[in-house]
Amino acid sequence: MVQVNGVNGHTNGNGKPAPSQAQQRNPYAPRYADFLSNISNFSIIESTLREGEQFANAFFDTKTKIAIAKALDAFGVEYIELTSPAASEQSRADCEAICKLGLRAKILTHIRCHMDDARIAVETGVDGVDVVIGTSSFLREFSHGKDMAYITKTAIEVINFVKSKGIEVRFSSEDSFRSDLVDLLSIYQTVDKIGVNRVGVADTVGCANPRQVYDLVRTLRGVVSCDIEIHLHNDTGMAIANAYTALEAGATHIDTCECCLTHSRSAVLGIGERVGITPLGGLVACLYAANPEYVKSKYNLAALREIENLVAEAVEVTVPFCNPITGYCAFTHKAGIHAKAILNNPSTYEILKPEDFGLTRYVSIGHRLTGWNAVKSRVEQLQLELTDDQIKDATAKIKELADVRTQTMEDVDTVLRVYHSAVKSGQLTVGAREVLDQLLAEHHAANANGKPQQAPTPTPVMA
Repeated sequence: MVQVNGVNGHTNGNGKPAPSQAQQRNPYAPRYADFLSNISNFSIIESTLREGEQFANAFFDTKTKIAIAKALDAFGVEYIELTSPAASEQSRADCEAICKLGLRAKILTHIRCHMDDARIAVETGVDGVDVVIGTSSFLREFSHGKDMAYITKTAIEVINFVKSKGIEVRFSSEDSFRSDLVDLLSIYQTVDKIGVNRVGVADTVGCANPRQVYDLVRTLRGVVSCDIEIHLHNDTGMAIANAYTALEAGATHIDTCECCLTHSRSAVLGIGERVGITPLGGLVACLYAANPEYVKSKYNLAALREIENLVAEAVEVTVPFCNPITGYCAFTHKAGIHAKAILNNPSTYEILKPEDFGLTRYVSIGHRLTGWNAVKSRVEQLQLELTDDQIKDATAKIKELADVRTQTMEDVDTVLRVYHSAVKSGQLTVGAREVLDQLLAEHHAANANGKPQQAPTPTPVMA
């Protein structure tokens, strides 16, 4: 596994490992011609404890911060970024407490490009300091009010101070995609020459599209030798796509954030300012599709759901049904044609393997779209002996009932058990709908009167 840390940690050109046979067979894998691509050579800077604190509902006490930091470390992120210790006394104390945990991940803190912030940050025990200042005309006029000459002078002063303490330092422009390109390249080249570990590109307002991201990162890759970090907001829903594209263009580090939103503008992971930044789970899903073996070797994927549930509870939101990987519908299959294929070979309709994430796929069968192959799988799970014709007959009844209302798994199991019992006793033959209706009515009446019945097993069909 190629590690990416420190100055010049990226690997490209002749230093890039040759793709494995598995990669070559994967149509979603990077092409060998993409010599700048770091799709299989990246690091995650997880910012739930910094960017995530800016989410509208967020309040993390020390205990919660420590639990989240430990969970992220167990997942395997390379960096954990914390709120600036200059923000408040408690922020400083929490930063120091997390630094003392002895985690494998490097601990970073995010500060303004200001010497006062830098002096406080380096005393907390962090492994690195992320320095940021706005470079767009919007922020220079309406935020800090400084010109590029002042920004450059202060950046050099802060970076040299942090470097003198023997810890990592990143310099990032803010609102990069609305900044003048000449200004950006000039200051990035300046900080690269004095030995910054990473330069950061930030889509602060979420306005960039993948082509813009590729062009800027590709240009920057040609003028600096240090690593390149990308920070992408999701206001227009492009954060994951932009992150992937940034890696293709030569970026080495991606900022992510955990937890989920139920806001109407976004139903994805990635809490933070407004609708948040690149979600950890969504990014991992995207990168897994490109190179599953690499992603599995880097991260404890089964820990993802625990992290999301932990942070979701802390900020009082729920994980959306459509969330990549961990949403309850992520590995649920319903349509009859899909179900048949999934039962034969899950790869037909799944690019992600649920078992790699400690999860299970489900085939929903209590609806009018169900197919007899899915019902057959449930019959086999219940260890009932029915022929294909009999299963098709029972399936027709399930679909008929589902035209009135969706059937629960208990409802489906009842139909199958009653059908099986009646076939074995000789009461029922294929196509005898009126007999089946009568038997089901008797079953429900007996059940309503309290007569003991064999309890159905409410377990979804699993492939």
